[in-house]
Amino acid sequence: MDVNLLERSVRRLEHARTVDRPADAVVDAINKWLPAGRVKDALSGTDLGHPLHPFLVTVPIGAWVSAGFLDVLGGNSARPAAAKLVGLGALAAVPATLTGASDWADTLGAERRVGAVHAASNYAAIASYLASWTARRRGRHGVGVGLSVLGAGLLGVSGWLGGHLSYAAGVGVDTTAFSTLPSEWTDAAAETALTGRDMLAVLVGTVSVLLVNRSDGVVALSNRCTHRGAPLGDGSLQEGCVECPWHGSRFQVADGRIDRGPATRPQPVYEARVRNGRIQVRQSDEQRTLRTNPVASGND
Repeated sequence: MDVNLLERSVRRLEHARTVDRPADAVVDAINKWLPAGRVKDALSGTDLGHPLHPFLVTVPIGAWVSAGFLDVLGGNSARPAAAKLVGLGALAAVPATLTGASDWADTLGAERRVGAVHAASNYAAIASYLASWTARRRGRHGVGVGLSVLGAGLLGVSGWLGGHLSYAAGVGVDTTAFSTLPSEWTDAAAETALTGRDMLAVLVGTVSVLLVNRSDGVVALSNRCTHRGAPLGDGSLQEGCVECPWHGSRFQVADGRIDRGPATRPQPVYEARVRNGRIQVRQSDEQRTLRTNPVASGND
């Protein structure tokens, strides 16, 4: 397989502005049907702690791949089981499709364009497998197998695009995963910078930090929303929570816990103190391998 060809193809897709108008129209409809709230949180995987969509897609994929093995190796006696697996995969694709639509509605630009083709490929694959199931039930096994092969090809395309969205574009990952503050107390701002303000975003090294002025002292947390990277400083404070300006996720200021999704990961909170009129911050959790400089260990 020519990896360079795949990369060139997806780069062209990322810049295909002709996709924008229909994709934006669908996203507007999804957001109108699915506003921020408990249903959106459930589809996003907020209570699970990770996006729900990647987990659910394993069920239809597993069913359809298993049906393919039975088609090739199972013989005539395996045909009823293969047909049931094809139908099971189509049924299981419904919740996977709903969670995917919810996640896709929170993307923009290049990610939205790639996601649109990813979704279209998935819908075409589901249609192929549904047609395969229908053909098998009518005794047209050969036609059913052919339609399953078509569905598998479409599933391969959508799977590759889904992988690109997750592993190349970072859709669905914690956007703060590779951001870290020094473990030593580090100057962030003058104490007076918060005078008359509820919160203030400052840059500490390369990390954007949100300072929140509370009655019990200064609290510091990552200014980058874990969901899609929005600047929380552009949002608002409501009942002890900071609300993301892009998709409405709310985080408890005191400890970063999610009060409302669609975010699935809590907001990193840093230690903060005031010394000699200066606000200082430092990393409060343990360092992680991907947050440190790999050059020091000599490994790549």
